[in-house]
Amino acid sequence: MPNQPMGDVYLVYEPWSTAALDGGGVVGIDSDWVYPQLALVPMVLAHAFAWIAGYTIGWAILVTLVDAVAFALLLGAARSRGRVAAAWFWLAAILLLGPVGLYRLDAVTVALVVLAGLWLRGRPWLAGILLAVATWIKVWPAAVLVAAVIAVRRRWALVGAGMIVSVLTLVAVVVAGGAGHAFGFIGDQTTRGLQVEAPVSSVYLWRALLGLPGFTVYYSRDILTFQVTGTDIDAVIAAMTPILVLGVGAVAALASVKAGRGASTARLLPIAALAVVAAFIALNKVGSPQYLCWLIPPVVLGLTLDRRRWTGLGALVLVLCGLTQLVYPILYNDVLAAQPAGVVVLTVRNVLLLGLAVWAVVRLARVPVRQPASLPLSTRP
Repeated sequence: MPNQPMGDVYLVYEPWSTAALDGGGVVGIDSDWVYPQLALVPMVLAHAFAWIAGYTIGWAILVTLVDAVAFALLLGAARSRGRVAAAWFWLAAILLLGPVGLYRLDAVTVALVVLAGLWLRGRPWLAGILLAVATWIKVWPAAVLVAAVIAVRRRWALVGAGMIVSVLTLVAVVVAGGAGHAFGFIGDQTTRGLQVEAPVSSVYLWRALLGLPGFTVYYSRDILTFQVTGTDIDAVIAAMTPILVLGVGAVAALASVKAGRGASTARLLPIAALAVVAAFIALNKVGSPQYLCWLIPPVVLGLTLDRRRWTGLGALVLVLCGLTQLVYPILYNDVLAAQPAGVVVLTVRNVLLLGLAVWAVVRLARVPVRQPASLPLSTRP
């Protein structure tokens, strides 16, 4: 396919991990890094299979093995229709999203979050450890962790597991001499511009398509990605992080109200996770194509617990995955050049993404809660 959809693996993952193994400097320890420190672990592990046919194939084998373990535990003995539906959904999502869903760090975290979702109610300590590890690889699983802490009754097990993993990770970073770079990934994200695929960027992309002066797509060499620019864009860039925090916080607050009023974990947990994750993507100023795979674990969990109610949401997520592969890598040149085909497909994808976020929030608002016991009728003495 065009536009190097596997490029992150051989252009950045391989050099970073090779430098760490050869003593050439460890990202996240010797310098600020775009990812949390545990992201280096799967990059290094892929070298164990690189002897077969190079690092890129080694990465593919590693992701396949991690997915296979999670898939086997999800499917089990294939006696549950919900689990079978969830397994088919996951396979279809991988196919429709294409190489960007496999040749990115996000692929590893998706498998970890799928496993955590299966164990959230029965083994919350283990689920909390997996979610915390996944968060220290890519930040997005924190959204699922927040939803789980709200919806699961044994929430302190999740909090405790997350704290243990975080403390151990930070101690290791400090001992390795990286105290000054422990949270470098946070500052890097907040200072980024508007990435071309993000929903908020569609306004600027359409103005570039119409040829309005000052609106264009450019390549940022600092963070190795394409961004948009235009009139008064600095104010929008500055506003997006607060908007993201407020939006995700509002969804989490709604889920908390539902949990406080006695909503069942089975009904609340998956839709809360999807609503928080969808808001995190829809309001994000980055919007990389692989972000769409973040939607997979909440839908897998929803189909596992309530197949009939989640069929429609799952179908929409599959449509979004297919459109995303059309955007990147297939029509990406048209997107970067602000040509009609690429801009229209990306806009449709982004509108549907916003629609999914709204749908998920509406479904969250409609989660039934425990009704107060009816008062006995008064009787005459």
